[in-house]
Amino acid sequence: MHFPAAMPRNSLYYTYEVFPYFHSAMDVITDTTTVTIVGAGPIGMTTALALAEHGVQVILISAERQLSEGSRALVYTKRSMEILQAVGAAESIMSKALPWTHGNSIYKGKTVFRMASPTSEHDQFAPLNNLQQNFLEDFLLKKIQQNPDIEIRWGNKVVATQQENNIVTLTIDTPEGQYLHKSNWVIAADGGRSPIREGMKLRMQGASYEGRFVIADIRIKLDYPTERLAFFSPDWNPGNTILMHREPDDIWRFDYQLDPSVSPEEALKPENLSKAVNDQLKMIGMDHLEWEMDWSTVYSARALTLDNYVHNRIMFVGDAAHLLPIFGVRGANTGFQDALDLSWKLAAVIQGWASEKLLESYTFDRVGAAREIIAEAGKSTRFMAPPTKGFHLLRNAVLSLSLEHEFVRPLYHWRTSRPHAYTHSPLNSQCDDNALMNETTENGALFPNYKTGDQYLYDHITGHFSLIIFTEETQLDAVLINEVNGLKKRGIPLKTIAFAMKGQNVQGADQILPISIIDANERYFAGNGTIYLVRPDHHINGRWLQYRENIFINTFDQFLNSSQGVAV
Repeated sequence: MHFPAAMPRNSLYYTYEVFPYFHSAMDVITDTTTVTIVGAGPIGMTTALALAEHGVQVILISAERQLSEGSRALVYTKRSMEILQAVGAAESIMSKALPWTHGNSIYKGKTVFRMASPTSEHDQFAPLNNLQQNFLEDFLLKKIQQNPDIEIRWGNKVVATQQENNIVTLTIDTPEGQYLHKSNWVIAADGGRSPIREGMKLRMQGASYEGRFVIADIRIKLDYPTERLAFFSPDWNPGNTILMHREPDDIWRFDYQLDPSVSPEEALKPENLSKAVNDQLKMIGMDHLEWEMDWSTVYSARALTLDNYVHNRIMFVGDAAHLLPIFGVRGANTGFQDALDLSWKLAAVIQGWASEKLLESYTFDRVGAAREIIAEAGKSTRFMAPPTKGFHLLRNAVLSLSLEHEFVRPLYHWRTSRPHAYTHSPLNSQCDDNALMNETTENGALFPNYKTGDQYLYDHITGHFSLIIFTEETQLDAVLINEVNGLKKRGIPLKTIAFAMKGQNVQGADQILPISIIDANERYFAGNGTIYLVRPDHHINGRWLQYRENIFINTFDQFLNSSQGVAV
């Protein structure tokens, strides 16, 4: 029988709650439209909330009876916050999180490179935001507890999985024994050591690096701004790297590379953790301050992905689908993008306005994203933690030259996680004007957010397809309106948004937002009559210089009604 910890975890800053476990004396068979999500970490919770936003009922299963321990996925990008805003949790998260924009690379006491993340007046969130994972999960859980479409079952460990036709049977272990749970749809969000993935004997592709790293969360009052501090080859840890991040409630995260001769067990001994922290504090002249250890762990840098995220009725998200190095804040931030992409596609299938073949595009889009990220992460990891003597030699040369020479300093750039552009997505329109328009807003790219007054565009285009029409006219074309209404009758969630370039009222639009002619031209490369079709996850699906009859019907038919399910 499965006995998850029933005593609250210890923490200097967070009060853990132990939740009652769920047990069934008989087999549980879910409704055919209910989705079972295994894993109640940030990605599982976000996927549950995203599906519920589409009206899909969810059962969320957690092997534990309390939230996760420690800071773990600490840094959340602007894109992640936009996704968390889409599921209704961003406001509460940002009430606690610490936003920041700058990262510093320090060598021999000198800041040799200072990276500034770009910002815009139209950004709804800061480029980067620090919050311990337990706090993040707490805010997500509170949102889940308010949602009648989500049921969470604590203390349930999946120990076996079987698929037969369209039914997935999960064998679930609890403190009172096992029961069977049958569902038409299962999402594996059960982490880097995914029992579902291992039970299905699925293997990841990519690279594991030799470097191991310690994360140590300490409570200390340090008068530093909320910025990333990266110390290269410090005297107390030569040849290696240490990162420092501020967290809420006077918690600081020390993240440092281990010498290959030191085992994880040795590194986590209290006396060795204390020595490392004290040595770092001494190096920055803060060894006179008192501090307390809150939590620590060891991890290895890996860059791996499954080659397929959809296996009949079992789908993989987050670390269950891919493992990415933390350099450049890629792990959870990539998982949030999985959650948003999968949720609208699975909802479309369950609600019947798309065929099951649409789910193939989830693999196509997100595996492509993972492979792009792995290529970028490899560059960062090889600099932060050189895997060979050759890479050590190269990094040492950069470190030495950077003290005096400006031209090498950009090599410190840590290639922050960015949203993937689905440039080659099979869903992109093949009957539009994409080739004639500016490549900045090409098909597959994120449609840029826009602030008008106290409103943000993303709050109006989340969770449905958006037909965004730039116009100086006072009324939409009647043929266009009829075409849109026909698609709505087919069950496709579609909303027309008029960007009024003269601030005028526009009859026939579901939503009207004012935009200046200058912003339309410079931000969206749009003139009077330009149209964008945007997916429910904010990515561009198609774009046209001017409306032509049946262009939207043809685009939707391309991937909803073709015999192949998705266009290739």
